[in-house]
Amino acid sequence: MDRPFAETFAQLLKARIPVLYLETYEEQRALHKIRSVAGHPDLVRVPRPVWTWTMTGGLIQPNGEPRSGVQRATDALRALPRIEEPGVFVFRDLHRLLPDDITGAEPVRLLRDIAEAFRTGRHPRTLVLMSPVLHLPVELAKDVTIVDFPLPGAAERRALLDAMIQSNQRLRVELDEAGREQLATAAAGLTMQEAENAYARAMVSSQVLDRSGLDVVHDEKRQTIRKSGVLEVVSTDLGLDDVGGLGKLKSWLLKRNGSWLADAADYGLPTPRGVLITGIPGCGKSLTAKAMAAAWSMPLLRFDIGKIFEGVVGASEHNMRSALRTAEAIAPCVLWIDEIEKGFAGTGTTDSGTSSRVFGTFLTWMQEKTVPVFVIATANAFHGLPPELLRKGRFDETFFVDLPNHAERIAIWRVHLRRAMSHPRAAGGIELDDPLLIELSGLTDGYSGAEIEQAVTAALFDAFSDRRPLSRDDLVRAVMSIVPLSVTQAEHITELRAWAGTRAVSATGNEDWGLSER
Repeated sequence: MDRPFAETFAQLLKARIPVLYLETYEEQRALHKIRSVAGHPDLVRVPRPVWTWTMTGGLIQPNGEPRSGVQRATDALRALPRIEEPGVFVFRDLHRLLPDDITGAEPVRLLRDIAEAFRTGRHPRTLVLMSPVLHLPVELAKDVTIVDFPLPGAAERRALLDAMIQSNQRLRVELDEAGREQLATAAAGLTMQEAENAYARAMVSSQVLDRSGLDVVHDEKRQTIRKSGVLEVVSTDLGLDDVGGLGKLKSWLLKRNGSWLADAADYGLPTPRGVLITGIPGCGKSLTAKAMAAAWSMPLLRFDIGKIFEGVVGASEHNMRSALRTAEAIAPCVLWIDEIEKGFAGTGTTDSGTSSRVFGTFLTWMQEKTVPVFVIATANAFHGLPPELLRKGRFDETFFVDLPNHAERIAIWRVHLRRAMSHPRAAGGIELDDPLLIELSGLTDGYSGAEIEQAVTAALFDAFSDRRPLSRDDLVRAVMSIVPLSVTQAEHITELRAWAGTRAVSATGNEDWGLSER
């Protein structure tokens, strides 16, 4: 039994809270836990049988028999105050009958009557509204208590895996204890049904369960997370060495590697909250997010803030809470929010407060989270950043990424040319030596990292068109054909630098020159 939920639910029952709201997709798992708590005399003092209601099955008594004449929701709600005995009444998907207009007036009034009757009645009775989405009309806000129902924990996932292995007699298991633990951990963030599906896929592929099952589970997790439309698991094989320059930012990140482990707790260190990286487009902000997750050996979740907002009332808030809960369940992980200023631009100005509530939920979570979810947010402009986001305590640090200096450009050219020269048809035309790197860095003064990468790509196309190796002239010609951002958006860059001068830490450190001789 999940102890935090069991203890919380037992306290609510003993306190005789009349109406609870449980937001979960896992109906059967939630019902099992509700029955375990409600029927346990050591937890609730007075055991309470559990009734259930659905639109299709009507009101079902604890013995499994339907109660006659109470198929419709309103009839079932009217019947509850007349049931003069201890009980827990679980109504599933009742949110469908609680719209935000006058058509929902009757069930809303009935729920308020039930809250009053259960609060003052002689017998302990509790109504539990169970739904995959949180939807409460404003009239019920003070009568209903929301209860968090967590996703399966490590012990539950491991018990499920062991049970499935034991039940499959034809399965050959080639996993030691550590391997089984890894497989159970890989399913973090999934519901019990999703974890079961993932394990089943891993088992049936070849009737052999080995470490390749981890790839199957990770693939199932990616599919599941993508269904939300808000989070996406990003696969990357980059490392921090693939990021040219930004020495101070990379050093800051490397020092915090492993800070979620017990060793860091022995130093009295808090778990890092996250970092905000703002600056000029194309200078490595997003690349750093990808490389950092790989360097820390942590899953990277891309959080699309723009997809949070939906037209249905209450859906945006639900999407935010669901995304944050999923990230916490997968922890330790990196939560990457790209161009955060676009997601929260104009908060609360045009949508009756929806964006303000969503933003407030995110800020509160950032301030109070205790699980190791490291947030890395990137922004190309400061104008759209709400001031509350920049306050100390939200992020551990704010870094500004400027156009690369001479030493950083040498490092960036080296990264991209090494990658290009790793392909045999492109190699042989140039020597990747110090004079070439210094020349190219000088030619690209004021260029961003993305523009240098674009120059290498354009030069490769020139070489490919003649079916010959890449040459120095190809690179110089490509550089000369690009009009850099420092020219086309000079005023914007000046403004960014002025803002960052007193509000952010420079991401550029004391770079070495990236040359072969020191």
